[in-house]
Amino acid sequence: MASLLRATATWGLFPWRGYCSRQGKLSKDFVEALKAVVGNPHVSTAAAVLQQHGHDESIHRCQPPDAVVWPQNVEQVSRLAALCYNQGVPIIPFGTGTGLEGGVCAVQGGVCINLTHMDRILELNAEDFSVVVEPGVTRKALNTYLRASGLWFPVDPGADASLCGMAATGASGTNAVRYGTVRDNVLNLEVVLPGGELLHTAGQGRHFRKSAAGYNLTGLFVGSEGTLGLITAATLRLHPVPEATVAATCAFPSVQAAVDTTVNILQAAVPVARIEFLDEVMIDACNRHSNLNCTVAPTLFLEFHGSKQALAEQLQRAEEITQYNGALNFSWAKEAEERNQLWAARHNAWYAALALRPGCKGYATDVCVPISRLPEILVQTKEDLQASGLTGTMVGHVGDGNFHCVLVVDPEDAEELRRAEAFAYQLGRRALALHGTCTGEHGIGLGKRKLLQEEVGAVGIEIMRQLKATLDPRGLMNPSKVL
Repeated sequence: MASLLRATATWGLFPWRGYCSRQGKLSKDFVEALKAVVGNPHVSTAAAVLQQHGHDESIHRCQPPDAVVWPQNVEQVSRLAALCYNQGVPIIPFGTGTGLEGGVCAVQGGVCINLTHMDRILELNAEDFSVVVEPGVTRKALNTYLRASGLWFPVDPGADASLCGMAATGASGTNAVRYGTVRDNVLNLEVVLPGGELLHTAGQGRHFRKSAAGYNLTGLFVGSEGTLGLITAATLRLHPVPEATVAATCAFPSVQAAVDTTVNILQAAVPVARIEFLDEVMIDACNRHSNLNCTVAPTLFLEFHGSKQALAEQLQRAEEITQYNGALNFSWAKEAEERNQLWAARHNAWYAALALRPGCKGYATDVCVPISRLPEILVQTKEDLQASGLTGTMVGHVGDGNFHCVLVVDPEDAEELRRAEAFAYQLGRRALALHGTCTGEHGIGLGKRKLLQEEVGAVGIEIMRQLKATLDPRGLMNPSKVL
């Protein structure tokens, strides 16, 4: 049975009918059929629009779709999926385009389904700490909507990503050390399956805090990167807004001292909400890009949430630990304006790094290791980065063992690109050797498929292939991603 499923997923076994694979363009009749579903204004085959939808923020080259459609509701998404699937046309979901692994590249052409017009907040259950959102709702839009409720959604990847896109990629971010990743904060998903069938992964309308009812279908689709279906609504867990918030920056004489401090703070059970690491190259770039005045040295950004009394104790303990590890300075940011400037600079670190070489592109690594192995891998990676001759910075959500190297490379320089890819692959393998993962939050996309095989092993990959083939036997859902 497994071999049959794999065979049916092989590209080319099915007639294209309305889709011309040789020319890579949709027939006029098929485009008209798309327009019949969503309306003429919501379909585009214009070259500029196709180019815009053929790439994300990653270094992966643009591979545009053959058409872009903007459905307005889940019924239209269902009809589009059925139409494309029946005609053998690849389907590529698109949110805000802020991904970093080439997840929106239309490797085999097809139809890009842009879900940003579905941007309603469908239901707020304040007493149950949950909300239901459509895929066009972004993180910032939701938290603006929630402002008067005393609740917020804390998963914060930096970019103002769409919430369903965050679910699709298994996103995380700066608050994960206290509030968990998006995987921990999704209660239910509405998913349009490849043939148009509608699935509610935890049952329609359900938003319970826990369940032992059968297989975890919600978990299956979180992190599936559009390869199993189109997420058209997400039920999310909300959290109370903290009574008080304090942030701090702390510079250190070395990477080792900064990371040792991180491990010590976590081992001391100080309930830090965010703890971010930036090396001296990234700090210098952020100073220039965001008008900061931080000491150019390996630095931690920290934030604490809680009552005023609890914060005082947390701050005292954290400062003692930083001093024990030889901190150069420690600066509190208690006012909201100062905190916001600090975290805006952290969120803009990607663009600060790109500004080091205008006209070049960013290549981001994304490994995550057990906290106990973090000092070892960060120190070694810093040495490797300095030896590589590449322009790059280090930054990360070190509170949960996740960090990134942002390499700034010329995509037209084949030799430089080769060195960047070799560096990223070596780092991924080092993380695996330390019992970590090749991706903490960006996903597999196009670039980490080989590392995924090494991470989960032959049996794990085979199970993933069987799941993919069962749900998407024609291999049309975001093809060439993950597997």
